[in-house]
Amino acid sequence: MKNQASLLLMLVALCAPSVWAATPQSHERIRETALAYAQAQSRSLPGQVSIRIGEIDPRTVLRACTALEAFTPGGSQMIGKTSVGVRCKEQPGWTIFVQADIRVTATLLVANRPLSQNTVLGENDFSLQSGELGQPGILTEPAQAVGKTLKFGIGAGQVLRQDMLRAPFVVTQNQTVEVRVLGKGFAVRASGQALNSGAEGQNVQVRMASGQVVNGAASRDGTVDVRP
Repeated sequence: MKNQASLLLMLVALCAPSVWAATPQSHERIRETALAYAQAQSRSLPGQVSIRIGEIDPRTVLRACTALEAFTPGGSQMIGKTSVGVRCKEQPGWTIFVQADIRVTATLLVANRPLSQNTVLGENDFSLQSGELGQPGILTEPAQAVGKTLKFGIGAGQVLRQDMLRAPFVVTQNQTVEVRVLGKGFAVRASGQALNSGAEGQNVQVRMASGQVVNGAASRDGTVDVRP
């Protein structure tokens, strides 16, 4: 009997490490890590944010880990239906991707009527409506649109996005412009023909009377500043 008891203790001792090693990672802890990360990433979003983290397949078994780290998978964005990566920083590590649904309700800018390409937007061109931000880049403040120029025409009721707009051109192609060559303690002025259009701060090429082509930055007043 004594020998049997000793043998049983030895078996327990031998099996204990493998039992501990096989302790599975809590799925709830993974979801909590993903939720905390999604909340932190969405703090800068305008409006009201709601986040739902999907369930993990119960058949998924991962080694228990005390050093979890969440991250944004390549190509993903922290809005709409997306995924959050969670990895174990301990060795040997593992990685899992958790489904997430991040919904944002905010004030949107909506076109009041059909607007043609190159329209410079004013406050009468759009109205404010409550809606869901389904993708990044949707405008939520009038100041983001007023004074900007449409790159292409849009229909009535269309939600305004950043990629629809550009800063207004201060220099237009083929326009005769004043070129200022700015150096340390001096400035030289001459005129030339703009070879491309440009908004304030953008690069503009200008052909001078001599035929030389120079590059400079468009200024708000329509001049082109060249620094030697």
